[in-house]
Amino acid sequence: MRKRTLLLTLAPAALLAACGFRLRGVPEFGFDTLYIAAPTTSALARELQRTLEGSGGKLQVLRDPASLPQAQAILDVLQEQPERVVVGLNASGQVRELQLRLRIRFKLRTLEGTELIPETELLQQRDISYNETIALAKEAEEALLYRDMRTDLVQQLMRRLAAAKRS
Repeated sequence: MRKRTLLLTLAPAALLAACGFRLRGVPEFGFDTLYIAAPTTSALARELQRTLEGSGGKLQVLRDPASLPQAQAILDVLQEQPERVVVGLNASGQVRELQLRLRIRFKLRTLEGTELIPETELLQQRDISYNETIALAKEAEEALLYRDMRTDLVQQLMRRLAAAKRS
């Protein structure tokens, strides 16, 4: 009975190991220093910096313009645009459904101007119902959805930065 329990316990681990499954681990970048060129008010840039610094890798993130000459790569955040679009109305013309979008444009280049990632646009969108009688609650829900979209975009940026290689 004990051997059977042990076998049933270890079987899923053996199957996962056999299929090549492994945890993602720490991202490895093709550069040691990254300068993030974005407005100081950019929530996306702040979250990206926090995520990069917390990833446990050897990458050094620079935000001070005086440290720009030390950067091996420069991430230019060209646009960070939240959008709110009405997609549904009721019979009396009141808003019933919105679509929230967060659009960013960026490029990654070296200090010499060589493009590692050409200008790229990423878009996240979420649908949300709307009711004017609970407008304050819906505003808080919108803020949470924008934060969630920003987190998703940062994760996409992390994967793209890890895939970029210096030439």
